[in-house]
Amino acid sequence: MDEILKYFPDLTDLQIEQFQKLDFLYHDWNEKINVISRKDIDSLYTKHILHSLGIAKIMKFEPGATVLDVGTGGGFPGIPLAILFPETRFYLIDVIAKKIKVVQGVVDALELKNVKAEQKRAELVKGDFDFIVSRAVTNMPDFVSWIKDKIKKQHKHTLKNGILYLKGGDLAEELKDFPNATLYDLAEIFDDEFFETKKVVHLPLKFKA
Repeated sequence: MDEILKYFPDLTDLQIEQFQKLDFLYHDWNEKINVISRKDIDSLYTKHILHSLGIAKIMKFEPGATVLDVGTGGGFPGIPLAILFPETRFYLIDVIAKKIKVVQGVVDALELKNVKAEQKRAELVKGDFDFIVSRAVTNMPDFVSWIKDKIKKQHKHTLKNGILYLKGGDLAEELKDFPNATLYDLAEIFDDEFFETKKVVHLPLKFKA
């Protein structure tokens, strides 16, 4: 929890309480349904929560904004972002029902009113969003093909509407067909060695009627 406060010192008492509860909630759920690897569960705050919040260092979501989290798994990056931005609406989807069961359990325990969780494929989602976030569920070309028609027309953020993607490693080949993508190195923001090759990729996408 200390590393969250180190990089996000202005949290409200409620947000601090919610972030603190994540430790018990995920350890408890992981005993029943394994959504976080055994070797990573003890590094929950660094490898999952702080990693998710890397997006918040790049983009401050506005009140009323809508964000789709595709392939959320156990709720990352959606749940940490929803705690940080309580006036932004988050829609968390995954194709695996047991993962959404965990997400819903955590959301209910934290009483997050700005989160909807559902077992669904990205291609079947109706509606449009300011941003679509994810944590390395697939390569960028496939990901874009899933969600390219789900971007809102009106921009109201400092970055243009589109994808905010958490990825690691060398992305040159994967992004060669996306010259307008911008990479933000999380190693320049967070000092833990885990973030050495981690990035946030912003890919603006145009509205498609």
